[in-house]
Amino acid sequence: MDSKEEILYSKIIGSGQPLLILHGFLGSSDNWLRLAKRWSQAGFEVHLLDLRNHGKSFWSDEFTLESLRDDLNRYIEYHQLNAPHLLGHSLGGKIIMCDAIENPENRGKYIVVDIAPKYYRPHHQFIFDAIKRIDIQRLNSRREAESMLQNALPDPLIAGFLLKSLKRTADGFRWSHNWDVLEENMEEVGRALPPFSQSDKPILFIKGGQSPYILQEDIPLIRAHFPLAEIISIPHAGHLVHLDAADDLFKVVFHFIKGKK
Repeated sequence: MDSKEEILYSKIIGSGQPLLILHGFLGSSDNWLRLAKRWSQAGFEVHLLDLRNHGKSFWSDEFTLESLRDDLNRYIEYHQLNAPHLLGHSLGGKIIMCDAIENPENRGKYIVVDIAPKYYRPHHQFIFDAIKRIDIQRLNSRREAESMLQNALPDPLIAGFLLKSLKRTADGFRWSHNWDVLEENMEEVGRALPPFSQSDKPILFIKGGQSPYILQEDIPLIRAHFPLAEIISIPHAGHLVHLDAADDLFKVVFHFIKGKK
């Protein structure tokens, strides 16, 4: 067993069946806090995880789908969780797809939010360029950082999303994300699942109806990897389904886990 320093940070809310939530690339556990509280009230013990190099989890030069999958497996073993349900958004979804193929034992159901098992070209460079414009050593306030990000980014929602990783310290400000390693590994997070890899675990794919991340042409590939996959679209949601359609996402996930229509 690895040391506690190599166990992912998490917030644990509620009691009942374990439900683990893995955020997307450049996100954090905080992005899912409101929904986590609702699922905890519905009878789940919700674990909100920070991936390595994100939020309050440890930093590492290694950042591969395999290492992220192993982090998840190590977390489950460390907390001695029995048949946890796993929900992953974007990169988090890729991680739990890998887990479904490599570690299918002692798992509950899988929920993948707006990501397919295909290859994605790197498309986050504009975010890293915006972050680099902020001189963290000379930063005077969060408002100053917010203004700089909003001027550099096409969507103010993205600026608010990124500011969650800006933390005030006794000496000023610091980023909780390991931006250098994350930028170096943009290609890695877009990797496709290995050809011919397959899992017969119960798995739900939730597509944002306004998002380009899962296309109609991707459905045969999803079913090739996951023959039992159920695919649901939430029509008015973009890629950030948990922000655009929280009520619908809550209900869809609850009903899938409980086996209700």
